[in-house]
Amino acid sequence: QVQLVESGGGLVQAGGSLRLSCAASGRTLSPSTYTMGWFRQAPGKERAFVAVISWSGTSTYYSDSVKGRFTISRDNAKNTVYLQMNSLKSEDTAVYYCAASHEWNARMTTQYFAWGQGTQVTVSS
Repeated sequence: QVQLVESGGGLVQAGGSLRLSCAASGRTLSPSTYTMGWFRQAPGKERAFVAVISWSGTSTYYSDSVKGRFTISRDNAKNTVYLQMNSLKSEDTAVYYCAASHEWNARMTTQYFAWGQGTQVTVSS
């Protein structure tokens, strides 16, 4: 199975940008075949869908709250998925998690079988 590790979080001013990375590794022969998603969880809130990308990298889907500001991408040669976050707002503050799924366009947490530990993103005014 795959193991996932997020990085790139931190403190950023409103309107700024961050690029999150998620590195996949483990015993799995071909981790690049998995659908990959990003979720986030703010204090006191449920873990919420952010974006998903197909194994080929050609199909993506975003939540309405981030569409036009965030871009998900992947580099299968590096076994890495990215989340480029631009025009950040205070409401984007959350712990961001990457996850792997066997299903295309999975938007529910129950559809994912592997999760990273999360990386904190804090947007200040």
